[in-house]
Amino acid sequence: MASEAPGNERWVAVARVVGPRGNRGEVAAVPLSDNPERFRQLEEVYLFDAEKAGAEHRRFALEEAWEHRGRVVLKFRGVDTISEAERLRGCEVRIPLASRPELPEGEYYQSDLVGCEVIERLSGRRLGRVRDWLQHFGPAILKIEGEDGKELLVPFARSICVEIDLPGGRILVELPDGLKDLNP
Repeated sequence: MASEAPGNERWVAVARVVGPRGNRGEVAAVPLSDNPERFRQLEEVYLFDAEKAGAEHRRFALEEAWEHRGRVVLKFRGVDTISEAERLRGCEVRIPLASRPELPEGEYYQSDLVGCEVIERLSGRRLGRVRDWLQHFGPAILKIEGEDGKELLVPFARSICVEIDLPGGRILVELPDGLKDLNP
């Protein structure tokens, strides 16, 4: 474990520690990734204390990672007791943005789409910007904040989000009839 200044690094949260698990210093964490295998590929992660403002963080070597009942269990080098693991409760587990694995064509990281402008392809009308995601069963849902401050929920499906231009920061959509009426 080492404390470091964050510099100009950009980060991606991959999990949130919910508490100790076991008696060897392991922690249970809620994964923020839909790919639990990614944790087995990580060699080191950075923990950010959610209680403290600012970007102070600590680097940890990751000894082991496995999935257990919808959570990911992480064993960090140097964290060997329940009380040491308890101190990590609430921390966000992050990796540098630049260390994310490449995705196959047509797949996107949710964090890359947040902030993108959403435009109806046929009319050219601006619907707003992606502010967040809802992820349940089925396709993810884009939470779009309109210029009027209202929220529009749009399924992130290829049949609806027909063109994604990450460098240009925009998503072209073809909304099915009645979708706008389903939104409050």
